[in-house]
Amino acid sequence: MAAQSGKDMLLKLDQNGSGSFLTVAGLRTRSLNFNAASVDTTDQESAGRWRELLAGGGVKRASLAGSGVFKDQASDALIRSLFFAGTIRNWQLILPHFGVVQGLFQIVALEFSADHAGEVTFDLALESAGEVTFAAA
Repeated sequence: MAAQSGKDMLLKLDQNGSGSFLTVAGLRTRSLNFNAASVDTTDQESAGRWRELLAGGGVKRASLAGSGVFKDQASDALIRSLFFAGTIRNWQLILPHFGVVQGLFQIVALEFSADHAGEVTFDLALESAGEVTFAAA
C-alpha cells in the first residue's frame, strides 16, 4: 500500500444528532488514540509468579485531537457551543484507505492561541463517551 496523504484524514461532527456530518474545517493535524485498562488477576497461585490479566476486562477509551486554523463559521460555532454546553455528540474520523472510526465523544479541551504576526489557531481534544465502532473501507 502506498503512503496516505494526511489531508485525507478527516474529522467530522454530527451537526444536530440526525446523522448529518460536517467536516471540521481548518484542521492541520488530527490524531486518534485507543487505550484499554488491564485487570490484574494475579494471585499467590499464579504460575511462576507471573502477572495474569483478565481477558476482555477493563475499560476501553478513545481520544481524538486536532489543531488548526478557523476557516468555517458553521463548524467553528458548533464546536464552541458544544464545548460550553458539555454536549456529547456523534463524531467520525475518516482514515483514508483504512476505514471510519465513529462514536459518541465529548469535547474535553478547546484552546485558542495566536501570534501577533500570525493567524488564530485552535486545539481540540475529545474523549469517547460510549461505544466506538470501526468500519473498514
